[in-house]
Amino acid sequence: MPSILVPAARWERWVTNFATGHGGADLSVAGGALRGQAADGSHFTARLPFARPYDGPPEAGDFAAEAAAPGEWGVLLVRKGGFAAARLRGEALVEHKVGQRHVQGRTKAGGQSQQRFARRRDNQARQAYEAAADHAARILDGVRLVVAGGDRAAVDAVLADPRLASVTVVDPWLPVPDPRRAVLDRAIADAQAVTVEVTNA
Repeated sequence: MPSILVPAARWERWVTNFATGHGGADLSVAGGALRGQAADGSHFTARLPFARPYDGPPEAGDFAAEAAAPGEWGVLLVRKGGFAAARLRGEALVEHKVGQRHVQGRTKAGGQSQQRFARRRDNQARQAYEAAADHAARILDGVRLVVAGGDRAAVDAVLADPRLASVTVVDPWLPVPDPRRAVLDRAIADAQAVTVEVTNA
């Protein structure tokens, strides 16, 4: 089921619009999530950011209040074309680094030249991930909670660094393009958003 990200500041209005568009909606809390059941059979399930379970009242305002960012957290985005790491305190960006590395794409050549090309590409990717891990270890030092995105294998390669052993990656996973500063800014906002699964009748 596809999910959407709704900024916490817009959550109450989103619930109001959902209820208006579907003939009213009853809210309930179950499984650490806020659920909405509309009169026409449509429904939604909303989860707080940072894998935080919700057990408060079945009210949109109370739910939004629980979506506040933690005291210390981070973002790690990695693809073959680059990386971005950020340390945050609440909503404030404390430190960040965005880096690009050239990793060759695929080749149509065959035989030994293709094998050499593949080895070169693998070496470039490994060096890129090592560079990303160096920066991530410095920026995320002491940070436990991280929202990650990009290429899963690339993120795993960076997080395999022993200096990042204390990091716990929490949802949502962010499917981002090659990290640039604008991509990082968008990822920071998305990491703090409410994740909603909607089923329309």
